[in-house]
Amino acid sequence: MEPNEPKTGKFALNFGVLLGVVSVIFGLMLFSMDLHYEQGLAIRLVSLALTIAAIFLGVSQFKKANEGFLTISQALKIGTGIALIAGIIGLLYFFVLSNVIEPDYMDKMYEIGKVKAMADNPNLTEEQIDQGIEMQKGFAWLTYPIILIINIIIGLVIGLITGLILKKQKPAY
Repeated sequence: MEPNEPKTGKFALNFGVLLGVVSVIFGLMLFSMDLHYEQGLAIRLVSLALTIAAIFLGVSQFKKANEGFLTISQALKIGTGIALIAGIIGLLYFFVLSNVIEPDYMDKMYEIGKVKAMADNPNLTEEQIDQGIEMQKGFAWLTYPIILIINIIIGLVIGLITGLILKKQKPAY
């Protein structure tokens, strides 16, 4: 590695913070429109598009700073780093949303889940659904690491695809 080669961590940090801030702004916009309980396809696609854009921009800016050269390894590092940092910022926002901004957020989510479960499974009794919800509450803390792991995997895949598209090896001589 040459001493003047740019650091992948710098690009991952900058674009990860950028993606995290944009995602929080998107979340606040949904909150202000009372759409933060929606789990629809459109909202997920917008979030995915933001992630793809941030990772693609981060990797392409790194390539530009690296004299036009990029390895798949560098793209993977940048994509994963961006997703990790944005995921941490997103989890901090979710924590603030569900504990400070709207303390009964999780209760409302469980209620929405209960209504959906009753509609999807008419053969289950209300007691059975309530038991399932109580079990979910016991494992609610697992959502934080699972969300972070899923974010990292998505960043890894997007980084790989971007790296395959933009890769350019330095000549051996």
